[in-house]
Amino acid sequence: MNAKFLQKTTSRILIVAVAVGVNLTNFPPVKAQIKVDTIPRPLNKNQKETLLSLSVEEKTNIRVYEQASQAVVSIDTDKTNGSGAIISADGMVLTNAHVVSQGGVVKMTLADGRKVTADVIGFGEEDLDLAVLKIRGERNLPTIRIARPGSTKVGQRAFAIGNPFGRFQGTLTVGIVSRIDRERGLIQTDAAINPGNSGGPLLNSSGELIGVNTAIFTRGQLGGNIGIGFAISIDRVPEFLRAVREGRAPLVAQQQTGMFDEKQAEKLDLNGLIEIKGNLDSESNVLPVDNSYYDLYAFEGVAGQKISIDMSSNKIDSYLILLSSNGQELAQDDDSGGEKNARIVITLPENGTYKLLANSYEAGESGEYKLKIESVSPRIRPFFERERNNYSR
Repeated sequence: MNAKFLQKTTSRILIVAVAVGVNLTNFPPVKAQIKVDTIPRPLNKNQKETLLSLSVEEKTNIRVYEQASQAVVSIDTDKTNGSGAIISADGMVLTNAHVVSQGGVVKMTLADGRKVTADVIGFGEEDLDLAVLKIRGERNLPTIRIARPGSTKVGQRAFAIGNPFGRFQGTLTVGIVSRIDRERGLIQTDAAINPGNSGGPLLNSSGELIGVNTAIFTRGQLGGNIGIGFAISIDRVPEFLRAVREGRAPLVAQQQTGMFDEKQAEKLDLNGLIEIKGNLDSESNVLPVDNSYYDLYAFEGVAGQKISIDMSSNKIDSYLILLSSNGQELAQDDDSGGEKNARIVITLPENGTYKLLANSYEAGESGEYKLKIESVSPRIRPFFERERNNYSR
């Protein structure tokens, strides 16, 4: 079964192992370490010959990495991990809100291996998936320059640095700016971005920040990069940073509706069996990553509740995507219902509002479909049984 979805690029894979594996060498926590690493040293004969043999592209890759990598950090919380870019010498770090929005102590690993603690000092409002952290007690840190808003062009080189899968800190990948979605403030790139890259910098050939890596179009919930990644455009950053510096930015994470706004969803009362007839056409919502049509539904669910969802049609190749209350992908399906029909059977993990996309697999597919959702509520002990147990204590 093929799968598709726009997935947040935080990594939740083996968090304990990641904490052990990220820093393989203990560096002394002294500022001189950073200064020594950044002082140019004379090249020997072999190094000069190697440098001369490199192509222009290779020299650019090396220059951008050497210029920016020292200012890229790995971010770890109790539940997720991601990446970030140091944007001020006193320790302000720009990252995604979804990397740090679930609370807990924020730990960072600097490029020289040092472990530091940081505080969240501002979250983006509405749908701006950005946050700024402040590293405690640091000065004279290396930084990444921010590019001029409006300067990014389709076709230019793009460089991503981050900590993919929470295990490979300081990884550089290279591609181009594939598309600019000005309506949503997103830059699409084919530079490889994977879970764990969230919040890391997307850079231009001058080593300047042009975007904050945030999501990928992938295959499956735990899938990796297939050449379509997204970064929040730098055009949306300056005003946010002004709000942070002036103390106007929220200190609590805001609800991120993203492209699937619950307010635009058709509400379903999930009590027993629901049957719906729908139609996908040019008036429907469009999934931006592949231009396929979808209808959006929302329903209240409880932890332990088992549901089955079936989508069938003789006009389109049915496709289902189920999202949790915080927008994370829970399940998706193309053809488990037989032929071109989709089916999801799942036990809901928590109480909350779930969102369901009744989607077509290919771009431009249109036609009628049937949606059937059946719920089996979790077992609830009778009132008299609970009271009897209480009295027997």
